[in-house]
Amino acid sequence: MKIGVIGTGQFARSFISLWQLHPDVEEVWVTDLVPERAAEHVERHQLAGSFPDADALIASDVDAVAVMTQRWTHGELVLKALDAGKNVYSAVPMAITADEIAAIVAKVEETGLIYMMGETSYYNPAVVWARKQVAEGAFGRVFYSEGDYVHDMDNGFYAAYQFSGGEDWKKTASYPPMLYPTHAIGGVLGALPTHATSVSCIGIHDDRGDGVFDTEVSLWGNDFSNMSALFQLADGGAMRTNEFRRVGYWKGHESRFRFYGTEQVFEQTGQGATLAVKTEGEDYAKGEVLDVSDLFYTGGGQVPEGFGDIDPALMQSFASGTAKVQDRSRLPKEFEGAHNGHEGSHHFLADDFVRAVTTKTQPPVNAWRAARFTIPGVVAFESAKQGGKRLEIPDFGDGPADPGWDS
Repeated sequence: MKIGVIGTGQFARSFISLWQLHPDVEEVWVTDLVPERAAEHVERHQLAGSFPDADALIASDVDAVAVMTQRWTHGELVLKALDAGKNVYSAVPMAITADEIAAIVAKVEETGLIYMMGETSYYNPAVVWARKQVAEGAFGRVFYSEGDYVHDMDNGFYAAYQFSGGEDWKKTASYPPMLYPTHAIGGVLGALPTHATSVSCIGIHDDRGDGVFDTEVSLWGNDFSNMSALFQLADGGAMRTNEFRRVGYWKGHESRFRFYGTEQVFEQTGQGATLAVKTEGEDYAKGEVLDVSDLFYTGGGQVPEGFGDIDPALMQSFASGTAKVQDRSRLPKEFEGAHNGHEGSHHFLADDFVRAVTTKTQPPVNAWRAARFTIPGVVAFESAKQGGKRLEIPDFGDGPADPGWDS
């Protein structure tokens, strides 16, 4: 297959280089609003070439388009690519409006094309482990779950927005936290076979006064820098999500998850994880609380020399090894020793898209699941703007059966 990548910023280079290594990828093409950036990637990674703009790339003979642009631009580009008959890989989020999300699902249903959202949390070691535990019934009934994405603006986000936003970067640095919900929601709903049906969300008004999260400056009129949402789930349970951008926590798991079941409880923090296992009967004194942090440790992977100008504050996201619970046996041997990222997820993300396109099989995070990871945050943002009013969340169904390509 041939892949065309739209956007060659800091995040895209991870996947460009992995797809270039993949044995089932014949050619990788790129385009960028900054032509020099695209040319640099062509030279550095020995790619097939570049196109002058996204329209030219979409009109070419590539089989698939990877959308790696600013997070609020994905929906429009994805729909353009699907309309042109291209399979699509999209960075998160899927889109930022319910209408765009509905249109993408409808177009995939109509055409049968492959759509995959590159949500890292589905492949997060804690989620991979929890998904298996839930499937085996080890938790009993999971009645409450938590998924957080804790990423302080000072931890690389200022630099990232400045890198991509130019002189007007503050307009978009105010991006509403709940419109980037998938690193939190995707981990919970990536383990539980359910979806969100309603939400009440509280937004915390920012008070730093630096022109970011300022309603007068923000493209979205947004001044919420921290947001907390409580969701009702279709199975009768509850899910709580935090999206924090002003927080005094800078190192460790940015995405962390907790699952509370009737038989056991898993709790992950920024630095570790525990599993509490209930004993049978009433002899609670014999119950165990185990430190299971080692199962999810991905080591301190390194960004290869010459890989590019990755901001040091973002290094943790772009460099990691593989955890014990992640099964590398399903990956191409060409990925051995290649850089990884986001807690070991990049190799699985890159391979799953190629596998989906070449086998014409919808991937685990297909359009229907991507919608369930994304639209709850879109509705949560609306709830916060209405003072926490509980709002219903639309759903587009289960979609195709999971292909079973678990990591």
